[in-house]
Amino acid sequence: MTSLGTLHAPLANFRAYKARVVASFLSLPLDLTPDFVLHTDNRTSEYLAKFPAGKVPAFEGTDGFRLADSSAIAYYIASKAGADSPLLGQTAEETAEILQYILSAEADFLPASLSTVGPLIGFLPFIKPAHQVAEEQTLSYLDGLNRVLLDRTFLVGERITVADIVLACDLILPFRAYLTDADRRQFRNVTRYFKTIISQPAFKAVVPSIELCKERPKPATPVKNEKTKKEKAKKAEKPKAEKPKAEKKAEKPAEEAPKPAPKPKSKLDLLPPPKMVLDDWKRFYSNNDTKPDAVNWLWEHFDEEGYSFWKVEYKYNDELTKIFMSNNLVGGFFNRLERARKYAFGNLLVLGQDSNNQIWGYFMLRGQEVPEEVTDAADYESYTWTKVDHKDPKTKAEIEDCFAWEGSALPREFADGKTFK
Repeated sequence: MTSLGTLHAPLANFRAYKARVVASFLSLPLDLTPDFVLHTDNRTSEYLAKFPAGKVPAFEGTDGFRLADSSAIAYYIASKAGADSPLLGQTAEETAEILQYILSAEADFLPASLSTVGPLIGFLPFIKPAHQVAEEQTLSYLDGLNRVLLDRTFLVGERITVADIVLACDLILPFRAYLTDADRRQFRNVTRYFKTIISQPAFKAVVPSIELCKERPKPATPVKNEKTKKEKAKKAEKPKAEKPKAEKKAEKPAEEAPKPAPKPKSKLDLLPPPKMVLDDWKRFYSNNDTKPDAVNWLWEHFDEEGYSFWKVEYKYNDELTKIFMSNNLVGGFFNRLERARKYAFGNLLVLGQDSNNQIWGYFMLRGQEVPEEVTDAADYESYTWTKVDHKDPKTKAEIEDCFAWEGSALPREFADGKTFK
């Protein structure tokens, strides 16, 4: 079979994967450029003559037809299988839906996710305010997608389409370098969907394996401005003018500026050092399967003198309506618990269905009382906090299933949830 044309891009490029995976699904031959060097080959006069914007990937058909957008290329190749292409919509409505998800991924999700992950892997400079906005946009998109996929295997219809391939490729970078195990549990429908798509043989033929993020990288420390450093060096070299001796005698010793009052410590910092370090638990929980690994670690290391367990239940469950709105309520509460980040860990789950759900969960707190760092949160009074005995078999089972977001000890069927850590 004659090749469709040439895809100009490095082999390992998530944007280029889109066209390659589509071609793999349809068994359509496509020429590749394994020696392509990004930021070099796409800046040559020959390349720019064909693709003036210098975008990568770019497609050049054997008939001279050219495209320079990853999703447009993928859609074009999907259409080359004919009007009945299995990756395209079979009705005008399905086609419109496919385009909706492709355009939304490219316009809304991809810019935000690149601005979220890029600074963490050194691809972009880290600017905290901009990064926080990008993170909010990324998580908001994933939250919406998670709700869309609640009862769907694929985005459109009952089979995989080009929309699934495009979105799965756009999700590769966040799943590799941003979404930890806890995040993947939070967006479990997206995680299930992503694993379903990348496990297809035609997808694995292009991308054999994808290692999921174990620990989110920290942003690199920004390099100081060279001009500033040079100015400081010059100031250091400039000799200081000596004051006349007589003037020195006349000088009165300068009064010392009053020292600032010591920063008040949390009462929790005055407690005896715990045998279990909370950050160690959070790290182990994030990087390992909850059952059996994480819960086994917890019971092995738990310090009952340094920490206590609390069942947390929302007081106004009869007022809850949509699942996603209940989960957003939990997210808002967690945002206002920032002072407690150092002293608390917990999971609040949304159980049940739309118009019949509840917020329920467990927290592990430093000390034996609910600290001010928690009670000071605006939403604290909306929840009932009950101290529990983790040695009680029923309570222990509930804690384990709560932290795992699944299990027979949950009071009702799991719908959604969030982890505070």
